[in-house]
Amino acid sequence: MRFARLLMLALGFLAAGPAAADVAPPAGAVVLTVSGRIDAGTSDVARFDMEMLRALPAREFTTSTIWTEGAHRFRGVPLATLLDAVAADGTVLKATALNDYSIEIPIADAVPEGPIIAYEFDGREMSVREKGPLWIVYPFDADADYRTESVYSRSIWQLDRIEVVK
Repeated sequence: MRFARLLMLALGFLAAGPAAADVAPPAGAVVLTVSGRIDAGTSDVARFDMEMLRALPAREFTTSTIWTEGAHRFRGVPLATLLDAVAADGTVLKATALNDYSIEIPIADAVPEGPIIAYEFDGREMSVREKGPLWIVYPFDADADYRTESVYSRSIWQLDRIEVVK
């Protein structure tokens, strides 16, 4: 079932809106937990290891950030794709880092050409010291609307959990 859903996501056959998801338990170390207003099949919590995130359709873009010098290439799961995979049904995401720092992201930000949950920086995985293993990154250079203080504040690194609220 998980493979079929991932294949449907990859091919773009999923209908818009929440639907029952079947997120299998991870085989490796959990790098992301998604909870709250989701439907993860038999559980209200979806846990992902890196292999599971890499199995979802990925997006890549090059952008500069206020935390790095120059433009860099980021690759990861579009936030919209992840939310579809867990059948999220809310208006706000509470994203939390390994050190318990948390921010809120409007679920409206999760558009196809919007932010990704990056797991690669310039073609390699990111260590915790390098803002990894997961970093929510917006394509800042693609749209001036992304270059605001409020959007910069949503670009949380060392991400390890997301709660779908409201």
